[in-house]
Amino acid sequence: CVVKMVQKYQSPVRVYKYPFELVMAAYEKRFPTCPEIPVFLGSEILHESRSEDGAIHVIERSCKLNVDAPRLLKKAGVEYVFFIQRNTVNWRERTLRIEAHNETFANRVVVRETCSYSVHPENEEWTCFEQSASLDIKSFFGFESTVEKIAMKQYTSNIKRGKEVIEHYLKELISQGITFIPRWTPPAGSGRDEPSPAVGHEPGDIPLDPGAPGSPCPSAEAASPDADKLDAEYIERYLGQLTPLQESCLIRLRQWLQETHKGKIPKDEHILRFLRARDFNIDKAREMLCQSLSWRKQYQVDYILQSWRPPALLQEYYTGGWHYQDKDGRPLYILRLGQMDTKGLVKALGEESLLRHVLSINEEGQKRCEENTNIFGRPITSWTCLVDLEGLNMRHLWRPGVKALLRIIEVVEDNYPETLGRLLIVRAPRVFPVLWTLVSPFINENTRQKFLIYSGNNYQGSGGLVDYVDKEVIPDFLGGDCMCTVPEGGLVPKSLYQTEDEPENSDHIRLWTETIYHSASVLRGAPHEIVVEILEGESVITWDFDILKGDVVFSLFHSKRAPEPSHKESTLPGPCAGDNVQLIDRTWVLGVDFSRVESPLVCREGESIQGSHVTRWPGFYILQWKMHGPPPCSSSSLPRVDDVLASLQGSGHKCKLIYYYEVLASKDFRGSMSSLESCNSGFSQLSGVTTSSSQSQSSSHLSR
Repeated sequence: CVVKMVQKYQSPVRVYKYPFELVMAAYEKRFPTCPEIPVFLGSEILHESRSEDGAIHVIERSCKLNVDAPRLLKKAGVEYVFFIQRNTVNWRERTLRIEAHNETFANRVVVRETCSYSVHPENEEWTCFEQSASLDIKSFFGFESTVEKIAMKQYTSNIKRGKEVIEHYLKELISQGITFIPRWTPPAGSGRDEPSPAVGHEPGDIPLDPGAPGSPCPSAEAASPDADKLDAEYIERYLGQLTPLQESCLIRLRQWLQETHKGKIPKDEHILRFLRARDFNIDKAREMLCQSLSWRKQYQVDYILQSWRPPALLQEYYTGGWHYQDKDGRPLYILRLGQMDTKGLVKALGEESLLRHVLSINEEGQKRCEENTNIFGRPITSWTCLVDLEGLNMRHLWRPGVKALLRIIEVVEDNYPETLGRLLIVRAPRVFPVLWTLVSPFINENTRQKFLIYSGNNYQGSGGLVDYVDKEVIPDFLGGDCMCTVPEGGLVPKSLYQTEDEPENSDHIRLWTETIYHSASVLRGAPHEIVVEILEGESVITWDFDILKGDVVFSLFHSKRAPEPSHKESTLPGPCAGDNVQLIDRTWVLGVDFSRVESPLVCREGESIQGSHVTRWPGFYILQWKMHGPPPCSSSSLPRVDDVLASLQGSGHKCKLIYYYEVLASKDFRGSMSSLESCNSGFSQLSGVTTSSSQSQSSSHLSR
């Protein structure tokens, strides 16, 4: 079986701020041996020739290399690796072309390398260097993958070293007083015209120190020897530190776009984002980028900042806006999601308007990154988003609203990858694990790793916002001193709705999906119970349920023993009828066979309850709903008015509810477990009249 593995490399243009002749003198110091490159053991000239006028000089050498893989080479029966290198210098054109290929294992592995030195097109006293290579592994005794890894590791490590070696020998020449080498001139009587001397320079006037006063220093754009090529200094200044292979991927993808997209191609930082999103797999990045370019053209996204003007309603009720920058210089966007009437905005404006607005925010973010790159003098390629969730609960996730949110997430993930540098979520309510479960599957794993979640007031003080945002720009509504102009939101007037409002009574509940909620009936003396087995500590059990009829008491228990279910088939008609399941055996003793881990919570008819519990131990956790009734009265006490009214207005022998629960592993919820337990978040006015359990240990919250 023949295995074929091909790797390619293309360098950016590297600029030496020295004349070509001096760089060539430094290059020749690498032969016949070079102590500065340990892997290079020596070379032997095989063939040498010159043109009649001396302008062209060709040298062919055999180079001996010590590859850092002695066991592999020993298995292959060799001790060293030999390459053939052919150098052609053209003194008239001031160019050097280097072509090299391997002689050892040539029938199994083919390595080809081409390098060139040439004069900078805009400054003839500078020299440009480019390098390309390919590795084609046909077969290697079953070690093809190992050979590929070793070859690429050694090659990339030697790329940077090669530039350092040239600079080392340049400094050595200058220290020896060699600061100028005359250009080649045709021999007398050859009949050829002599090249013109450098304009404005005498031989002794050439500034050799790049940092010397008066030394020409073009802008990043001008420093590139060709508009279609990238300069190494430009990459470092505007795109950041990249490995040689990452540079190569960027250059190759950029070249492909120039060849296939005759019109405007994306900016370099935009191309780089798609490469990062696909871990520098050039084929996957190219596919993703091409789909995005087609999408941008179809929806005229390039012109959205000029064409899009958010409606007045959006400016008033959309609770997001730009606010200075974080400590790393990233533009900072603040979103007060808990105060946003998402349902009202969707009904008043429609999904498309919201999507357009979010796209304009992303386009503005990219523009601000470019501006901050110039301001701070270092690459800024992403922004930070600060999301305040105070006031958020499950009632915000009205089904059409969630659909709109998921579509927006999908569009942003596909077309703006690696633009989010950090997402700071503050004042996350205890119901947040439920919301996270709904949304997180639609968010890329690389993006999820950038989320930092704070519940309660844990964002304050060390380890909180001050670690990422300067104290002077923390918004006033989060306890800072900086006035924030982000709108406070509020309820969108129903008179502005484009469509009729849907009734939201208990018989017309519209959740984000209709398949994940279960119905249950609770009978007097026969609670409904479900069991959750936890195999490891510090998981998060989340729940969300609506009381459709009657009043119930919700509790959470823990047992080391597996309960045995006993079913009582319900005879109740209608869609909410379901089996009544009782798990806790009547012979079990509380405190012996099982223990209570959440205080009982009385839930009234029409209430919606969401909550979570951080498990302490493995075992079996039992969620229980039982019918609520007035406590027995002693002879010396009178029944409370509320209890009497509840018994008169109650549902008699049955209660109805729908519920949903899920277990999250601690690794899937990146918030602080201790802070999650201690958090006691209130709800927004968007939920109407809201209350929370007065029991400090309860994890459930409710809304009417």
